[in-house]
Amino acid sequence: MKAVQLLVLPVLATALVMTGCASRKPAAEIQAGQNPSGATTVSTEGLSEDAALNAQNLAGASSKGVTAANKAFLAKRVVHFDYDSSELSNDDYQTLQAHAQFLVANANSKVALTGHTDERGTREYNMALGERRAKAVESFLITNGVAATQLEAVSYGKEMPINAGHDENAWKENRRVELNYEAVPPLLK
Repeated sequence: MKAVQLLVLPVLATALVMTGCASRKPAAEIQAGQNPSGATTVSTEGLSEDAALNAQNLAGASSKGVTAANKAFLAKRVVHFDYDSSELSNDDYQTLQAHAQFLVANANSKVALTGHTDERGTREYNMALGERRAKAVESFLITNGVAATQLEAVSYGKEMPINAGHDENAWKENRRVELNYEAVPPLLK
């Protein structure tokens, strides 16, 4: 009896996976338009649930809180750190202030703050340092009026370098926090 069960379970699992894959809808063309209130609408007919959510988020980009003065700062989505530090630099204050103003003006916006380090140090130490960096950015934004529910601080430590080099220039690029808008990003057109 156990031998039959062992043969049937993989077949059932394969059938369930195949059925799930077959029910996913193929990507469809996204069509944007204007509704009577002037807001942008997106037709998500024929899209999978994930694709529909992404299309709505992109269409939901907001120009509220975007000014000519802060547009260049909002385009910047990375702040960098000195070696073994989680202190914000003076260069990054204007960037973070612009993002804070945008987030305060757009309560539906959500941002993942991902902390990164260079390759030096242990995995455990770098995970903690990446978290301190993400929390430093989060603290600055909250101090400037952003709701904590709009932010998520995450550390990747040294696991996701953007420069694979092994010199000071590469390490400098990798010591960073990225601001990744997950909902209602700034519309910079």
